[in-house]
Amino acid sequence: MNTLRNNVKLIGRLGQDPEVRNLEKDNKVATFSLATSDNFTDKDGNKKEATEWHNIVAWGNLAGICEKYLKKGREVAIDGRITYRNWEDKNGTKHTTTEIVANEILMVGDKPAAKE
Repeated sequence: MNTLRNNVKLIGRLGQDPEVRNLEKDNKVATFSLATSDNFTDKDGNKKEATEWHNIVAWGNLAGICEKYLKKGREVAIDGRITYRNWEDKNGTKHTTTEIVANEILMVGDKPAAKE
């Protein structure tokens, strides 16, 4: 019997420094965007690159690691699960967000160069 699992694996670069919020009982949550790119050749033979943006969420100790070590431009590998969140803003407009809840984050590649 096949068991379907909600598992996402991404390798990409942070589009921003993680935003970390402290919650109740010393719990933290970190959120950031991750860019993944795919190279392909179009029907006319031109090389192209397509970039997708993903919303990443990390909780607890993993959020603390994100806060300490991750910066915009850093390349990371994410292992997590996809979630969908619905909410209504103060104007009554309904919104849906797709997020990747990280279970593991591995720093790969070099650190981004420091800005002068």
